[in-house]
Amino acid sequence: MPRRPLVSLIIALITALAWPILAVAQEASAPPLPRVVLETSAGRIVIEVNDVKAPITGANFLRYVDEHRFDGATFYRAMKSAPGMGLVQGGTNYDPVRTLPPIAHEPTTQTGLVHVDGAVSMARHDPGTATGDFFISIGATPSYDAGRPFSVDPLGYAVFGRVVEGMEVARAVLVAPTSPTEGEGFMRGQFLEPRVVIVSATRQVATEPVAP
Repeated sequence: MPRRPLVSLIIALITALAWPILAVAQEASAPPLPRVVLETSAGRIVIEVNDVKAPITGANFLRYVDEHRFDGATFYRAMKSAPGMGLVQGGTNYDPVRTLPPIAHEPTTQTGLVHVDGAVSMARHDPGTATGDFFISIGATPSYDAGRPFSVDPLGYAVFGRVVEGMEVARAVLVAPTSPTEGEGFMRGQFLEPRVVIVSATRQVATEPVAP
């Protein structure tokens, strides 16, 4: 075999072997995603916000946190789709004093973030109307993704994070008592009574590991 093709083959093999190591090193060097602690009347929920894959939606949620717009707000809705499955919704509940202007829609087909168990996503009416209301998926809810044959909305809902602590709290909220009369249409019977209060929403301070 001529020398030049052999050298090229060796370089290609070294690159192929080194690529997974380089990819892992690059991922390890990336800064950690921000986390938000929701202290609620039902317990503590920690949300990891993916403001890298969902920059618009993630930044919006963090702004509500940093401006303390969620403090004193509530989880107000629990929708059950099957035993132990559904979603719980909270946030500003369109309170004009707490609510910021709506944001552009970031569909799951764009971000790659989908509605798995514990996914945190934006509530909205039409695409581009999301403000300060969000929901947590209890169990996988792929019908809220964009572009699936069974999507409830072709553009889906914008996932921007996931629960990393406190899913047992979210599951307890799902089965909490609801009003039999509040709400209209399919939402009747989905409103929590009493509401679960979000006492505070703050960024979790990252702690540096202690050197041995």
